Amino acid sequence: MEENQENQLNIELSEEVAEGIYSNLAIITHSATEFVLDFIRIMPGVPKAKVKSRVVLTPEHAKRLLNAMADNIQKYEMVNGKIKMQEGNQGLPMNFGGPTAQA
Repeated sequence: MEENQENQLNIELSEEVAEGIYSNLAIITHSATEFVLDFIRIMPGVPKAKVKSRVVLTPEHAKRLLNAMADNIQKYEMVNGKIKMQEGNQGLPMNFGGPTAQA
């Protein structure tokens, strides 16, 4: 029992961070020593977008994140069905799939 208590990690989640940041675009860059994930929110008709959050990871942690995401996506799809990806739309999701607005 004592050994388990020594290996425990208490993680604090503030209210502000718990709200999360919505992102519909991620840009990933890397160097020899780190991966940088920039999370961005873009809106239709707005030509400028700001980075809302940046996460910097070591290469090892980036690979652990990749594996954890793959595992979670597999579990999600087992319960909810395959996630559909739009074919041929590899660019920015500027139209958001909705009707075009008119003034």
